[in-house]
Amino acid sequence: MDYLAISTTEASIEFLKKGGIFVYPLILCSIAGLTAIGFKIMSLTRARTVPDTLAAKLENIDSSEDSASVVRELKLGQSALARLGSTALKHRGKPATEISQAVEATAREEVVKMHTGIGVLDVVITVAPLLGLLGTASGLVVIFQGLGETTDHLAIARGIAEALNTTIFGLAIAVPCVIAHSYFTRRIELLTSRMEAVMTDFVSACSRITPDSH
Repeated sequence: MDYLAISTTEASIEFLKKGGIFVYPLILCSIAGLTAIGFKIMSLTRARTVPDTLAAKLENIDSSEDSASVVRELKLGQSALARLGSTALKHRGKPATEISQAVEATAREEVVKMHTGIGVLDVVITVAPLLGLLGTASGLVVIFQGLGETTDHLAIARGIAEALNTTIFGLAIAVPCVIAHSYFTRRIELLTSRMEAVMTDFVSACSRITPDSH
């Protein structure tokens, strides 16, 4: 197993060496993509966005016997839903339209926060394949310039294969980022819809609460 691991590592290093100078920006792209994916996985958890327990409490706020604990949780603002609820709570007693407008302003900020990191994935998805193609194109130029100096077709074929390394590397970086981008975008849409549904009920409840109720 150790020998296999060493051989795989050596093969990977050799693969990258053959890619030329364009491998270095591709490595940076891969690091940026992995960092963005890791950040989004942590930032789009239920606990940070729409905790199920808090959502259930807000949907049943009228029948809740412990509304004081709900208010404390909202004021802590440890999730996007809590911050929206806190905004609605600050405007309690006002007409539902006014509360909705205040909540929508806060919601826009929260949605922007949810999209943080998505732009990095967009850049990596676009740039990585282009860098790969650029590396391949530059490698092929060097190979074709030397066609008149050799008749070794096997060496030419190996050179072309090596020139394609950067294209493979670029696509290998872009494909996981495309999948992650699609997943995170869909998740943000679902979380946003869930927040909207919960806050619709809570805004109605807040419009019926007098400012000195809590």
